[in-house]
Amino acid sequence: MKRRDFIQKTTAGSALITLGGFGLQSFSTINRTSKITILHTNDVHSHIDAFGPEDGRNANKGGVARRASLIESIRKENPNTLLLDAGDIFQGTPYFNYYGGELEFKLMSKLKYDAATIGNHDFDNGIDGLYAQYPHKEFEFLTANYDFSNTILDTHTKPYKIFKKDGIKIGVFGLGIELKGLVTTELSKETKYLDPIEMTQEMTRILKNDEQCDLIICLSHLGYYYKKNPNRISDLNLAKKTKNIDLIIGGHTHTFLPKPTIVKNSEGKNTLVNQVGCYGINLGKIDFYFDTDKNKSAKGTSIIV
Repeated sequence: MKRRDFIQKTTAGSALITLGGFGLQSFSTINRTSKITILHTNDVHSHIDAFGPEDGRNANKGGVARRASLIESIRKENPNTLLLDAGDIFQGTPYFNYYGGELEFKLMSKLKYDAATIGNHDFDNGIDGLYAQYPHKEFEFLTANYDFSNTILDTHTKPYKIFKKDGIKIGVFGLGIELKGLVTTELSKETKYLDPIEMTQEMTRILKNDEQCDLIICLSHLGYYYKKNPNRISDLNLAKKTKNIDLIIGGHTHTFLPKPTIVKNSEGKNTLVNQVGCYGINLGKIDFYFDTDKNKSAKGTSIIV
């Protein structure tokens, strides 16, 4: 894709968003010293190939090869880029039925994903089947609210990970959906589900206060929002009830957002919530800008692959 065309496509529908009470007008007048780009996917569901020309509304969209080219172009524009996934990597095409997740992990590693969280469908071959594919991945699984201590995954996930890009310290933690009703105990074994709100409060305390992170991201497979059950824990509710999260990258509900939703957190500050549907059709892109005092603002969009 030509650089000019790429820039035109990615700027469409994006909007500059202030974070932490930092004024938009004043931000435009200062020197932007750092730019961090966050790329993300969710609910790819083993869709390796692009959709064909006869595949309805998804015709000629998606595909790992196209996503790889897009990611490479963005990384050339800004080397200070993280690539993240919000779960449900597995299940959905014959590739998973035949290879059991090997191909998905190998390709994500080729694309140099930095981290992912675990979705309910990633247990479709059981916790043993998930662990069996571990040798094929070169990225971290992050989950703060699944206790795997009595399972084969004990010590093989992390609650959070810290990245450093251009002098900016980025803390990323993961959250998974309650497995009861979605995954049988035969598949999840003795996995214990911990309260996402409580674990978020613990994670943000560690990342903000102890680790002094400049940017905090939650990889969530909780779901964007549940209209029929508005009190159910979701990304929007998580953002409202907690603090110090700058961005929630969501999954599970296959919600297509053209740009991030802005939610006021428990302190009245802006939190971004984003999700890019499913099947690798879109790639989420959030650019964070930091000034010399590390005040930040963001611009987000969804790019059709």
